[in-house]
Amino acid sequence: MRNHEVSQIQPLLDEKGNLREPGWSRSLVQQYDRTKIKASKFRIKEWDYYLVLSQHFAGAFTISDDGYIGLQSVSLLLFDETPWEHTETVLNAFPMGKLKLPSDSSKGNTIYEDKRLKMRFTLEEGKRHITCHFDQFCDGKPFDCDIQLEQPQMDAMVIATPWDKDKHFYYNQKINCMRASGYMEFDGKRYTFDPSTDFGTLDWGRGVWTYDNTWYWGSGNCDLDGNAFGFNIGYGFGNTKAATENVLFYNGKVHKLDDITFHIPQSGYMDPWTFTSSDGRFEMDFVPVLDRAANLDFKILISDQHQVFGKMSGTAILDDGTKITIRDVMCFAEKVHNRY
Repeated sequence: MRNHEVSQIQPLLDEKGNLREPGWSRSLVQQYDRTKIKASKFRIKEWDYYLVLSQHFAGAFTISDDGYIGLQSVSLLLFDETPWEHTETVLNAFPMGKLKLPSDSSKGNTIYEDKRLKMRFTLEEGKRHITCHFDQFCDGKPFDCDIQLEQPQMDAMVIATPWDKDKHFYYNQKINCMRASGYMEFDGKRYTFDPSTDFGTLDWGRGVWTYDNTWYWGSGNCDLDGNAFGFNIGYGFGNTKAATENVLFYNGKVHKLDDITFHIPQSGYMDPWTFTSSDGRFEMDFVPVLDRAANLDFKILISDQHQVFGKMSGTAILDDGTKITIRDVMCFAEKVHNRY
């Protein structure tokens, strides 16, 4: 059944290390346990990624353990006048579970510290808290942030996706529409988030990936007359016969979509894109502002990333038929090819 919703609380994996029940859910009803994985520890990939976005600037924060390599990164993005971004990454050899990332996004804290970078993702009552100090972030200057994300009771997007290879799976949660407050500081300037207009998103991933993958992902949030609206769209994360990860968020509830197609112009990532949907419930135009491009080639590890930030306009339709119209909402859409 396409878009099969999983509702029963159960272990994520069976005794062979495969998914018990592929599909999507509104929370982490399937319980992840790293010790139940049957594949090599080199292939396990775990990460917490936060994107905090305003119309004018954004910050992105990653703590990850990808088996034979860890990538801890911070991005600062500025969209006005001459758009600019800088991403700084600390690489770790063979973390192999040493970071002890939590098995559930609603429990435990995610922490990374070394001599140069101190980054903490901590849970508080109804909130998530991001703090970071990064020495020599860019041009020898440090980066600091202290950001709070409001998380009242709300649906998330969770998907359990198999690959067409034994013992390989992807378990992923996206929490959108978390109102953001706090600040980022760099080069003598403070960038302050306003919870009436600005939002954070959590991308929480655990799994065993195959080596060579290309995926598409897009996400955005906005305030519509006091109502929190967001979307998560994407494909390329394994076998999605059971369910896609395409959803709308509106005032704390998830509305499930079918297939979404990214139409990226052959002329270049900075030319206008369009998005269409098989069910007619997500029809958008996208005008790029900034391409956060990264091309890494470490022979065994290759990554060609285009995370494009820009303004989305169009219509989305909720489960009850209500039409939502958005205009010039800052968001991102990406195409990423990884061999890692």
